[in-house]
Amino acid sequence: MVSFDDLLEEAGAFGRCQKRIFSLLCLLSLPFAGVYVGIVFQGFTPDHWCRDPELVEMRQVCGWSLEDTRRLIPLVNGSGEPEQRSSCEQYEVDWNSTTLTCDSLAQLDPSGVPVSKCKASWEYQYEGRKTFVTEFDLVCEKSWLVDMYQSVLNVGFLVGSFAFGYFADRFGRKITFLMSNILNAISGLGLALAPNYVTVLVFRAIFGFGVKGGWMTNYVLLTEIVGVKHRRTVGIIFQMFFSVGLLILPPLAYFITDWRWFQVAIAAPNVLFLAYYWFIPESPRWLLSQNNSAKAEEIIRAMAEENKKKLTSSFDNLACDEGDSPSASLLDLVRTPKMRKHTFILMFNWFTSAVVYQGLIMRVGITGGNVYIDFLIMALVEFPAAFLILFTIERIGRRLPFATANIVAGACCLIAAFIPDSLFWFKTVVGCVGRLGITMAFEMVVFVNTELYPTFIRNLGVSVCSTMCDIGGIISPFLLYRLSAIWLELPLIIFGVVAFIAGGLVLLLPETRGVPLPDTIEDVEFPHRKKEKTVENQQEKETLKSDLTSNKENASV
Repeated sequence: MVSFDDLLEEAGAFGRCQKRIFSLLCLLSLPFAGVYVGIVFQGFTPDHWCRDPELVEMRQVCGWSLEDTRRLIPLVNGSGEPEQRSSCEQYEVDWNSTTLTCDSLAQLDPSGVPVSKCKASWEYQYEGRKTFVTEFDLVCEKSWLVDMYQSVLNVGFLVGSFAFGYFADRFGRKITFLMSNILNAISGLGLALAPNYVTVLVFRAIFGFGVKGGWMTNYVLLTEIVGVKHRRTVGIIFQMFFSVGLLILPPLAYFITDWRWFQVAIAAPNVLFLAYYWFIPESPRWLLSQNNSAKAEEIIRAMAEENKKKLTSSFDNLACDEGDSPSASLLDLVRTPKMRKHTFILMFNWFTSAVVYQGLIMRVGITGGNVYIDFLIMALVEFPAAFLILFTIERIGRRLPFATANIVAGACCLIAAFIPDSLFWFKTVVGCVGRLGITMAFEMVVFVNTELYPTFIRNLGVSVCSTMCDIGGIISPFLLYRLSAIWLELPLIIFGVVAFIAGGLVLLLPETRGVPLPDTIEDVEFPHRKKEKTVENQQEKETLKSDLTSNKENASV
């Protein structure tokens, strides 16, 4: 009897066919970066102050600069510095009825004049750029609506993970991918045309629903069509293209100054991805789990032909695992002790990765530096993370690098919180190391998750566990923006604590280096039996080869 992995090795574990599919699917990670963290640019909140129509009119008549009229904005905590002027209050005075003239601005002393909240709208110091914050005036008492822009995306991720996880395991990876791209194209472009902020949030949630489900489905498809020795590498590189997408975002946002056109640039590639339907095959491993061996054989033979390989094993001898229903169920994730333990630990690590990773990225937009340069530096840090993973996972294993990455990220967050701003360079270096650590952890949790679940519920298992990533994403904006208003470094302390806990829990997971993908729940609960089966199959294969060799020698004699 031969296993599916044996057939895949014969057809080409990572041949021309898999490389072609891999190259096409990697491109999907590029726009996903813009969807996930585009809020840094689309929702950037510039310096702002109350817009008083009377003062605006006088400024135009007298030729005053913005800084001149900002002197007529109330101070915060009595500070006389311009950057300490209030963003949400204005003087309660009718400027038209005062003795203020074009020449008397410098002598005017508004101290003692009562103040009130902004009555008309706001002015923004964000030259030539338009974000949804400036368009819909989402500042002061409405600033929490900016958090909602990211939170509703993660709500979409959450529902999409469940829905598309089920669709992919029930109807197949290929048709689910097609559904995702149609939905992404419609909702992404609809978001760019939304007439009001409520509609923006609705389209944003639908966009998240389709994007996350499609991305996870493609990741699982990649791990199922390559050999055991290659699935970790393709998984890491697939995620590394997300980091490439991050590098593209700053120059893209710099040249596309309107948040709506920026949204079009993010959503438009989904229209092109619809053509993949004719270039990407269904997962033969999934087809076998659905007892559709005829179609699986057709795809495997086509892959072998493209890879210029020849199948010697027959599908009639394919080992079929029994005892598990081909229908996936949520109960299967917690039905047995090890499945319960794996599910809990993985869910907590997904939650931690999302909260810390997303929080550190969005923090770039509130620290007061150059958002484009700071974002670019932090994005560059992610590339060493991918190479460190590729260097360690086959030499050391998964568990130790995974745990270490979380612990390092936690330590850096705690240290950075107490470094004074005067040591800016040191704080930046520590922050970069922390970003490196959490990036490693985020990339590792994805492929470790796929290695710990059996085939028939692999996509559902990854999708359900990753819902905690989405819950973390829902919480993260409020955690960052609201707590940073109390103390800018408070979110870092929380990030550090949860990362430490996640790292400790990872040490309780089994090592999956060199272990074949489990096909049944029994393989998860009793991994030694799966190993024994693999060894037996290998011995049978070697015996068969030796018999064929002997027969050839006898025939020649």
